[in-house]
Amino acid sequence: MDLLEYQVKEWFGNIGIPVLPSQRIDHPTDLKRLKIRYPIVLKSQVHAAERAKAGGVRIVETTIDAIAAAQNIFNLRIWGELPEVLLAESKYDAKQEFYLAVVLDTAVCRPVLLGCKEADIDWETAGEKMEYVVVEQEFSPFYARRLALKMGLEGTLMQSISSVVEKMYHLFIQQDLDLVEINPLAINASGEVMALNGKVRVNERAIGRHPEIAQMAERIVKTNNHAEINAHLSNWDGIEMHGKIGILGNGTGSVLATLDLVANAGGKPGVCLNLRHALLSDTSPTTFCDRLHTGLQILTADKSIQVILINLLGSIHQSAEFAEVIGQFLQQDKSEGKSHAVRSNGSKGRRDNGCPRLVVRLAGSEFNAARKYLAALKTQGDTLILVENLDEAVAEAVRLAKPTAYKR
Repeated sequence: MDLLEYQVKEWFGNIGIPVLPSQRIDHPTDLKRLKIRYPIVLKSQVHAAERAKAGGVRIVETTIDAIAAAQNIFNLRIWGELPEVLLAESKYDAKQEFYLAVVLDTAVCRPVLLGCKEADIDWETAGEKMEYVVVEQEFSPFYARRLALKMGLEGTLMQSISSVVEKMYHLFIQQDLDLVEINPLAINASGEVMALNGKVRVNERAIGRHPEIAQMAERIVKTNNHAEINAHLSNWDGIEMHGKIGILGNGTGSVLATLDLVANAGGKPGVCLNLRHALLSDTSPTTFCDRLHTGLQILTADKSIQVILINLLGSIHQSAEFAEVIGQFLQQDKSEGKSHAVRSNGSKGRRDNGCPRLVVRLAGSEFNAARKYLAALKTQGDTLILVENLDEAVAEAVRLAKPTAYKR
């Protein structure tokens, strides 16, 4: 879960990272009661990148101009996202800008400090310019100073930036984060440092340990102004598309690989969900079977989904219970399905009770019991297809999705 900039700035200010005077703007008329001096910068509070290029960042000199700019920004979609909040911030004259970050390196399972003397980073060549320090033992100010030295900093500038890095690291640890980023960290003519923009990524599996973050996640769900399914997707490790084949998997790599195979086979992928991670709004732990049940309900609610392709690779906990969840899904609304059958127009896209058809691919010896259970289920026609080969599973899903779309 990524926080919005105004939320990040609040965290920065609380931990002592220097930030500019700012004010949250919920409506353009809030600018009539602005407490900071002009000129100011108005910033769209969206998760999408490249706000400035899209027109979501404006510098204004007067209240009239600020209200007009705010009205435009509130109605400006950036990568499909409309802001619910703007941030009004004092203008800052930067003479030099840096990039700083603390990130969790999953390859070495250690935090890594990153620094670059350029803020506008070309990530294709970032390896040549980016300096890094792996925090191999208990953290001490030595690590932050080492990064500053590797960046070629000296004197008071080295001290100022290493102090900011220390505070970033403490925030990273306190809140169980995956990323703390300042881009840019600006330096003015007096040598003062200022975090002009920041990014924080919360570790989804740690949300339950932090009531404040759990409340923020719940507000994100409640205030989401998209359709119900998008509210679910905003809290999943998922991808929203608009095809006929929904995809459920137990890893980002397997989900993306399945999506590519479906597209290459001539199919149209729909919503794709990674069941490895829990919903962000869940403040208590969830099991894989809980997420499977929720995922099936989400895809069933999307009437454009005709087929659900489940691709599970390796192993999962509760493999026996997994099969039972599938069995319960196949039997749901069975009595209702009989009445639907009378009105059926012959469409093969969905079952008569309005539920998508299932293609299940299980790869791994730990799924043997689940395979036997599913194979023993009494189903009709193509209600459930169980295969071990992914190419075959994709071909079956594409075949089932070929008939005319389900008519409501």
